[in-house]
Amino acid sequence: MDEIIIYTDGGCSGNPGPGGWGVVISADGIVKQISGGEKFTTNNRMELLAAINALSIIKNTPKFESRKIIVNIDSQYVKNGITTWIKGWKAKGWITADKKPVKNQDLWILLDELNSSLNVEWNWVKGHAGVEFNEICDSLCQQEIKKHK
Repeated sequence: MDEIIIYTDGGCSGNPGPGGWGVVISADGIVKQISGGEKFTTNNRMELLAAINALSIIKNTPKFESRKIIVNIDSQYVKNGITTWIKGWKAKGWITADKKPVKNQDLWILLDELNSSLNVEWNWVKGHAGVEFNEICDSLCQQEIKKHK
């Protein structure tokens, strides 16, 4: 079976402020777009929610959950957090290297559960660089921000 390709983006107008996230999922020749947002949030929370919502769809689609998933994300925060930093955070009781509580722990726990139960490869892509599905995610995010202003 072919791999599932995901693109995600999240953002805010002001940080904190009204925020949105967008996702594009490509599987079996079908491309699906989803988005959401909140009235008062942060950029990092929106980036995390984009990834969580994308992986939740995969997890809840039985024919997809055993397939390889490539998440293309323009957030170094989420990519580095889920692939590297989270191991140390969990080992230290959700405390950062500078001895502070991990921000967005609630979302990190959800993302970690999804990531651990699926075959996910995380790939950083440069934002606003003309990558078609990343640009669509950004547009979805901007539409959500406008809805929540």
